[in-house]
Amino acid sequence: MPAEQRIPAQRPAATLAPERPSPAPQTPPAPSPAPERPTPAQTAAPAPMRPQQEHTSPEAAVRLPQEHRVPEAFTRPAQQPTPPQALAHPAQQPMPPETAARPVQQPAVPDAFAGSAQRPAAPDAASSDVFSRPTPPPTEPAASPDAVLVRRTMAEVGPVADKVTSYFYALLFVRYPELRPMFPAAMDAQRDRLLKALLTAAEHIDNKPVLVDYLQNLGRGHRKYGTQPEHYPAVGECLIGALSKYAGSVWDAETEAAWVRTYTTISQVMIDAAAADELRAPAWWHAEVVAHDLRTPDVAVVTVRPNQPYPFLAGQYASLETPWWPRVWRHYSFASAPRSDGLLTFHVKAVPAGWVSNSLVHRARPGDVIRLGPPAGSMTVDHTTNSGLLCLGGGTGIAPIKALIEDVAEHGERRPVEVFYGARTDHDLYDIDTMLRLQQSHSWLSVRAIIDAQAHLQLPDAIREYGPWMEYDAYLSGPPGMIRSGVHTLRDIGVPSDRIRHDSVEELVAAGD
Repeated sequence: MPAEQRIPAQRPAATLAPERPSPAPQTPPAPSPAPERPTPAQTAAPAPMRPQQEHTSPEAAVRLPQEHRVPEAFTRPAQQPTPPQALAHPAQQPMPPETAARPVQQPAVPDAFAGSAQRPAAPDAASSDVFSRPTPPPTEPAASPDAVLVRRTMAEVGPVADKVTSYFYALLFVRYPELRPMFPAAMDAQRDRLLKALLTAAEHIDNKPVLVDYLQNLGRGHRKYGTQPEHYPAVGECLIGALSKYAGSVWDAETEAAWVRTYTTISQVMIDAAAADELRAPAWWHAEVVAHDLRTPDVAVVTVRPNQPYPFLAGQYASLETPWWPRVWRHYSFASAPRSDGLLTFHVKAVPAGWVSNSLVHRARPGDVIRLGPPAGSMTVDHTTNSGLLCLGGGTGIAPIKALIEDVAEHGERRPVEVFYGARTDHDLYDIDTMLRLQQSHSWLSVRAIIDAQAHLQLPDAIREYGPWMEYDAYLSGPPGMIRSGVHTLRDIGVPSDRIRHDSVEELVAAGD
């Protein structure tokens, strides 16, 4: 990520909205079936939200106990950013070439987060459970007072995480029913993602490089949902309400103030990132399926053509929405470096009860139109060094590894690249022929297949037999469990943490649906 640049203009404050009487719960209408072969017009933006309404019927309102009311500090009216003139174009319309090519300043970072501009790694996979955080090692700097209170709250609500999540969404949809259409009709897959994203950010409140990158990605990504600055106070209000209810034994005025400060800073980074991104990119892209190659009964290689240029880096991923499951987005990595023809390729494995994955594998055909969110992820190659690359790809996690290899080749570098391709059986090595052809074309590339059923060896453990790897940059892609064990193994054999790269496990969990 380029170094953040300060913007002298005043940034809007992300204060929480005034409390309103809550309406009776409403059952959202069932979504109408999507067409089998949608056109870009049919897969355009979701229906606009209803104008916000005031509900003045006390008997119809669902009231919270007084002790769970929104604190007075949160009742200041939320200010909205004044969008520059360039923000006027509809997100779904093609942008003029001169607009798309214009360099854009990165959003300024609140003073609390100002610091290192170095591209950070993703949050540690080992701490992806945002409700419980291991005790920091002695080498970590002392936590700030707000971080101590935030983590104490999360430790308290950890045993009742499901109840916190349910109560959070109940508050949000009862108090702000106009936000309900922004979420999928069925919430069983989506219900904890927003809350977990906020709590993940709160957990890393003291890790400035990691947090700023994570929040800016979230802010840009939330544009595809239709998120506006005025929505953030509502979410913050309900977040505080849910936490105060279930963290009662540790919740006090000091803790509440810490969460107010934390959420205000978090939301401001996201608002600024979204505003800056709106200057240079649409909120989403339409993309037509041009090829669908079923490699195994449950793995497909899907190639799409975006309706306008889609800039990304090898090793990144995008969120995809199919016409059959509106407002349900899942993450998939790009399976190639950027191509001259502009086509994008994804490897998709259908999983049981996976709405999006099953649609892409078993239902999508050439001519179908899907939607793409913006690219994200920091698992990219640092071309300023000559370090070797150690790549661990499990299952469809081989897709971004293939993209990294192409990226190194296109830069004309002869740095060693060691690939360990893991699978449960021979049948699961669906892309081994492609990898072996790449190995034949590049003398600096070595590919090793690790098959669990034959070697009785997990992919991360296999790398212990080779090496040493201390001078390599490590890249991991695959199931969340493989990433966690891989990070542990690499650290155990001496690979420095700052040379281990992978995408956030919290982000990757979504790809399994």
